[in-house]
Amino acid sequence: MRAILIWFALTMMGLIAAGPLAAQSSEATEAKYASAKEIQALMAKAKAEHKPGEPNTLESIMMLAPYNVNLEYRTGTAMAALHEHEAELFVVLEGTGTIVTGGKLMNEKRVDAANLQGTGVEGGTSRAVAKGDVILVPENTPHWYSKVNGTLVLMSMHVPRPVPAAR
Repeated sequence: MRAILIWFALTMMGLIAAGPLAAQSSEATEAKYASAKEIQALMAKAKAEHKPGEPNTLESIMMLAPYNVNLEYRTGTAMAALHEHEAELFVVLEGTGTIVTGGKLMNEKRVDAANLQGTGVEGGTSRAVAKGDVILVPENTPHWYSKVNGTLVLMSMHVPRPVPAAR
């Protein structure tokens, strides 16, 4: 199952990289790869480095500008987010929890030119998530992991949107 999820994520990256942005950099012509063994090592590293009281530890899986693929090791709820110019893809690698998408950020504040945070989401759609689930959150959509059952490990990738038209 893990190999399928990694294949899916890498395939998505390949499809995205094959677009007009790929022509802008010679780096984009070289495929990036992370083995299941490397992902397991990152999970162990995140667990070892996770600080008590911190809801989320991030480890970089790979980068291919403008795309970043991260491993998120969650043991609690963190701030809700809204990315104005990026969609976000999540693949649940381990654990279970609840994601809320849509609705409105509560106690919204701007963190930078393109991102907002809040203490939660009201009026959104709640979904239980578990190992193997894939979630694609469009740009301008509030999202929040409102519940983490023990530990929730995710692969996440920010995807700049809207995608430029093909030439």
